[in-house]
Amino acid sequence: MKGGSADPDASSRPKLNGKIALVTGAGRGIGEEIALSLGRAGAFVFLCARTESQLAKVENKIRRIGGRAESVTADVSRDDDVKALFETIKRRKKRLDILVNNAGVGHFGPIEDCTAAEFDEMMAVNARGVFICCREALRLMSPSRGGVIINIASVLGIKGYAGQIGYTASKHAVVGVTKALAAEVRSHNIYVSVILPGGVDTEMVRLSRPDLDRKSLLKPGDVAQAVMYLLSLSPRAWVDSIHIRRRGSEPF
Repeated sequence: MKGGSADPDASSRPKLNGKIALVTGAGRGIGEEIALSLGRAGAFVFLCARTESQLAKVENKIRRIGGRAESVTADVSRDDDVKALFETIKRRKKRLDILVNNAGVGHFGPIEDCTAAEFDEMMAVNARGVFICCREALRLMSPSRGGVIINIASVLGIKGYAGQIGYTASKHAVVGVTKALAAEVRSHNIYVSVILPGGVDTEMVRLSRPDLDRKSLLKPGDVAQAVMYLLSLSPRAWVDSIHIRRRGSEPF
């Protein structure tokens, strides 16, 4: 376009050259889109998920757009896996600037059909995984006195839906972890935020809410856009939480 940028979004895109980022649950869906956005902005992106083949595809996509990435398979609910993941980051890059906790699982249905094992898995991955990753990330961020942690929760971190008791409990826990951690680390120049999306067009939402019209759903890129917004804020500003709802859904 004459007299302007060929990319209308380029001016608002954060410049992350030299930054080191980690995205959990990066093998597909929301995590994949966040990882691609970070790579496009110039960050070196560590990709984490349990499925190696999914990570390889995302890593290749980032490289094709000129980005840099490295895949590490890990289960964020397992303490030893997470410690090994962060040891890899420390060995390869010495530090971490951005952590996006996105990994999550869900089991849905009436409470009488939810087993204790399913409930425990959701709490282990969705809540304990966030806790473990935040703890290990701070071991890398605190010495350099700076960093950003963004936790991907859900509208179910502040609301409740029938048939989603375990998932709701785990996402409320993510919001609680975010609030407490933000207060704990702000003196270290580390800032923590939570994003609470409504229905996003992913496999999990299609299973949990088959009643929703897919045309009305948010897209994974909408959540990635919110992540990039947080990373584009001025040094004087921070946003504690972002609630993204589908247009037409109930406000507040």
